[in-house]
Amino acid sequence: MPKMKTKSAAKKRFRVRPGGTVKRGQAFKRHILTKKTTKNKRHLRGAVNVHPTNMGHMAQMLPGQGI
Repeated sequence: MPKMKTKSAAKKRFRVRPGGTVKRGQAFKRHILTKKTTKNKRHLRGAVNVHPTNMGHMAQMLPGQGI
């Protein structure tokens, strides 16, 4: 039986936390920042968790991670 492979794009973008939640970066903060308000950019700082409805997809993309 072959090994289960992790999606390369997923391992670059997500980290599995010890509690089983998945950390992701915020979208919409890489470019075209001049037209975004300071408040909007401030709220995009930091990392957030992947929504529970998407955890099934995360388990498929990151097998063997304990999700």
